[in-house]
Amino acid sequence: MRKLLTPAFVILLGSAVFCPRPAMALRFSAPTPTFNYTDASGKKQSVEVVDKYYPKKIVQPITKADAQIDPKLRRAATIAEERARAHSLSKCWRFVKEALVAAGVVKSRPQTTLAKQAAQELVNSYGFKKLPVSNPYEAPVGSVLVYGAKRAAGHVEIRTETGFVSDFHSKTPSRRPLIGVFAKS
Repeated sequence: MRKLLTPAFVILLGSAVFCPRPAMALRFSAPTPTFNYTDASGKKQSVEVVDKYYPKKIVQPITKADAQIDPKLRRAATIAEERARAHSLSKCWRFVKEALVAAGVVKSRPQTTLAKQAAQELVNSYGFKKLPVSNPYEAPVGSVLVYGAKRAAGHVEIRTETGFVSDFHSKTPSRRPLIGVFAKS
């Protein structure tokens, strides 16, 4: 009987007694944290705590410069980016006009007051052409995107390499209906 109680056998027997299922410990994980609160009706509620945030992915954020587009329009996009704010001031057409004049794309300041009227004025008075683009993400850098609205003033923005700019920066285009994408050659 003494031969059976060797130190190796005792260790093996002890580990079997104290850890019958070593793999069982791997199955347990930390519980998901919850936030407990009492709602307006006095009922106790709990919700899982969100520890990771996944913002909406931008499918096509970056665009390239088109060689056929006037380089002054790319300069206008840069000027508009430098002057843009973090949030809208509801002065998109004013900021785009100033960027176009500062870059030398147009010689005089456009006279229309509403953003949705920009398309006609740019084509009729300043030599812009409507591009065959219906997706704002496919617009070349420096092109002017004009959006309509039924009762509102509309919206105008310039396409940049990383998004869109008017009186504010945005990685996504306006949700208004697109009238057209305009550029000079």
